[in-house]
Amino acid sequence: MSEFMRGIPFENIITWSLDEYKNCKSVFGIRKDKFYFNKSGKKQKIVLGDTISTVVGPAAGPNSQLAQNIVASYLAGARFIELKTVQIMDGKELQACIARPCINAEDECYNCEWSTELTVPQAFDEYIKAYFATIVLAKEFGISDEQDFAYNMSVGYTLEGIQSEKIDKYIEGMKDASSTAIFKECKEYLKNNIDQFENFTLQDLEKISPNVCKSITLSTLHGCPAEDIEKISSYLLKEKKVNVFIKCNPTLLGYEFARNILDKMGYDYISFTDHHFNNDLQYSDAISMFKRLLEIAKNEGKAFGLKITNTFPVKVERGELPSEEMYMAGRSLYLLSLSLASKLSNEFKGQLPLSYSGGADAFNIREMFETGIMPITVATTILKPGGYERFAQLAKETEDLMKESYDGIDYEKLAEVVKNIPEHRRNHKLYREKVASRKTDSALPLFDCFKAPCKDGGCPIEQQIPEYLKLVADKDYDKAIEVIANDNTAPTILGKLCAHHCQDHCTRVDYEKTLQIREIKLVAADNAQDKFISQIKKSEIKTANKVAVIGAGPVGIAAASYLRRNGVEVTVFEKLSKPYGIVSHIIPAFRISDEEIQRDYQIAVNQGVEFKFNTEIKDSYKDLQKEYKYVIVATGAWEKGMSPVNKGQEKVIDALDFLWQYKNEDKVNVGSKVAVIGAGDVAMDCVRVASKLPNVEKAVLVYRRTEAYMPAAQEEVDHIKKEGIEIMELTAPVEFDGKTLKCEKMKLGGFDESGRRACLGTGEFVELDFDTVIGATGATVDKNAFASNNLELDKKGYAVLNTNCETSQKDVYVIGDCKKGPSTIVKGMGDAKKTALDILAKENIKPDFKKYDIIEDENELYKRRAILVLPKQDGSEGERCLKCDQICEICVQVCPNRANIMLQVDGYDMKHQIIHIDGMCNECGNCGVFCPHSGRPYKDKFTVFWTKLDFEESTNVGFFRQEDGTYLFRLENQDIVTYKKGDKNIPDLYVNMLNQIEEKYGYYVIDGIIAD
Repeated sequence: MSEFMRGIPFENIITWSLDEYKNCKSVFGIRKDKFYFNKSGKKQKIVLGDTISTVVGPAAGPNSQLAQNIVASYLAGARFIELKTVQIMDGKELQACIARPCINAEDECYNCEWSTELTVPQAFDEYIKAYFATIVLAKEFGISDEQDFAYNMSVGYTLEGIQSEKIDKYIEGMKDASSTAIFKECKEYLKNNIDQFENFTLQDLEKISPNVCKSITLSTLHGCPAEDIEKISSYLLKEKKVNVFIKCNPTLLGYEFARNILDKMGYDYISFTDHHFNNDLQYSDAISMFKRLLEIAKNEGKAFGLKITNTFPVKVERGELPSEEMYMAGRSLYLLSLSLASKLSNEFKGQLPLSYSGGADAFNIREMFETGIMPITVATTILKPGGYERFAQLAKETEDLMKESYDGIDYEKLAEVVKNIPEHRRNHKLYREKVASRKTDSALPLFDCFKAPCKDGGCPIEQQIPEYLKLVADKDYDKAIEVIANDNTAPTILGKLCAHHCQDHCTRVDYEKTLQIREIKLVAADNAQDKFISQIKKSEIKTANKVAVIGAGPVGIAAASYLRRNGVEVTVFEKLSKPYGIVSHIIPAFRISDEEIQRDYQIAVNQGVEFKFNTEIKDSYKDLQKEYKYVIVATGAWEKGMSPVNKGQEKVIDALDFLWQYKNEDKVNVGSKVAVIGAGDVAMDCVRVASKLPNVEKAVLVYRRTEAYMPAAQEEVDHIKKEGIEIMELTAPVEFDGKTLKCEKMKLGGFDESGRRACLGTGEFVELDFDTVIGATGATVDKNAFASNNLELDKKGYAVLNTNCETSQKDVYVIGDCKKGPSTIVKGMGDAKKTALDILAKENIKPDFKKYDIIEDENELYKRRAILVLPKQDGSEGERCLKCDQICEICVQVCPNRANIMLQVDGYDMKHQIIHIDGMCNECGNCGVFCPHSGRPYKDKFTVFWTKLDFEESTNVGFFRQEDGTYLFRLENQDIVTYKKGDKNIPDLYVNMLNQIEEKYGYYVIDGIIAD
């Protein structure tokens, strides 16, 4: 049963590590080339008394709960290991309190679990096994000849619990483990099997100290009184004789401070009340207590300090996790945590030691460490794609700054760092470009699951994005434009204006910044499209049946281009005088020029598409079909949208009318003060145009919600902000009399069905002076032709369509905006491609779409993983591409327990396959968050079970090896069959997977695990 984790026996940890290293050049999925070696030889003496070779490590949490987690952390670069918290409630009692899934690290991180789910004795065993294994493997692999890491215990939550026999035994065992059963077991096994090792010797074994840990970080519950925290800390310092840090909650900052910071940084949707702020430790009490504890520590010859920060509880409002309250972490906590660190450091003039966790990553860790804060632990960043291997970059970023002694905190420098955080765009929520989730609609296959979500589920026309990114990076522009034009009939227009849905699904969004895919397409177009056009040859006509396309916008031209290049005669009818509709007649030239538009038009012309401009189709579709077998309607959305005001609608100028006048007529007179109502891309165009008009003194965008909920692409919003255009947020227009725009001030409420916060009126009104108000709240579609042609209609008057966009009238199709209302250019072109493929199939014409297989060196791709690097503006984005359809393994990277594993096996379409190890999984759900499919790897991938009970209580497809050598298999239809070698009662792919696991990866199948 997945949520019950099973510890790996120490013998198996060692043999697994050595065998995997020999077979795969990795250990628990950490590749040898990502092992961290401190080449400088520098080390850091920390205030807790330990000397370590990096100042980073996993925060007490999912990445430090099992032995393999700690080993993986160490190999990748972690040297300060905050062990997961132990408390008197443990094991099944605690497991029953945790909702599953319990982690969601999609952007900022949320969790609803806290201390170890193992029993305290089990947790102790895991930590000791990891302690031995880490020392052994460090020597064996040439990482370190001596122990260069430190453990830090985390205990909670009450004095009574900490004084209990169970927790006391744990603390004393960590201080001196020599008499414990697990310490003896590990040492005895290594002694008896020393011949397994090439570099680790008996002398090394004897040097392993039983004094595993001499420091504790106290974790306290929210609401714990100051006197209790002080009693516990005094007890640990005086009675237990350990160094003590106290975890401090951001609630010390006060509710108003925390709320204002989160709102300022774009996290206004994170919901919490002042409850914990009022009931937690108060700042003045904390300062007094810390001073007393510093004195006690000094008298006891021990270290005392603070851990910044502990949990920040917030409400579950958007279904992030199946609980009512959850704990927030990651980049949303960064400014809060560092603000608290700065406030406390200033209070104590840098003499109060601080360790840190709260949004640290490769981009900010160096400046943080330079202030003197150390050690620095992380959780969120290593729960994202790249996983544990992100530690190597963290370690390298800080290696040169380490020194032999700890000398306090530069509180003035720290204050300056905090002051500058809001100025860095990457710290704001909207830096993630409003991307909610990378997941796509595809089901997660049992095998052969790798996919590049940018093109498979992200791009409506399925452009081969990793391929052309690579070609552009190599400056092979001719081949790149060939690959692009294979699926894209308007490379320049989409290089300028594409809504880039692909980027919403780019794996890099979970690293630092999505690949700049649209811009790279334009680089290829600028360098090679003219040559490409000159080499186009008209395809011979392969069928007598012709196609009429109504509308020469980008969608209609796309359909025509796809068909004509495949040998179908196409005529495009357009009532305007030139092609590309909204693009050429409405979108301002500062976004795309006429020359650039013409460049795309020439593709269709050279292919042989016939255009008839200034020609409005007034015939019925049936009449048109007398000459043209197929009719494709692509007339766009040109009608006015709903008025943004309740009163004075006739005085509001429609956005399309305004932009038409600006681009197609000599003069636009809007006075000196202009308000644009709306927040889509068209609204951004309107307000930018208005601001550039010669007589306009003030152009303002008016929006009833906040920037976070604007439907416009974030880069378009950024444009108007850079140009100094005012955005009036939470302002809802009510009426306009030609001079005065009356608006109601709004506030954000709970989340509505759209996933946005509801917009609620406050009853407060303001009157604003404007000469012109432009309504940009969305265009609509003229649907009259659908009714007059007797097409079957839905309730909104749109044509009812099948999956290929065909209407109830045979061979008549409706695509683009006029299908269901305004959409994006590329989505409309996706409709065009579907329709073209359907017509080609009807005509028995094999389409000319090619698949370009560009296989990159796997080692080079692996090197890119886990490294955070910002985009460059030199066309080299392909060097950041992770080529996810060649190597994905995201579920492997993000699993803290290493329960998802990549195997290289034969007999499948893909060389790399994923299996799931049930005994190592606690159903945290993190792999399900990041898998690009709609599924959850911990539920949907082929699973190896270690106990019969776990097999019986699961629904996963997979097997359990029984004592007699036979296997229990669960099939995809949930049938359970007994299998022995040679039987034919399970699918061949299952047999192949089993055989290769046993032959190549036998260490993944562990017998003798007892299900308690």
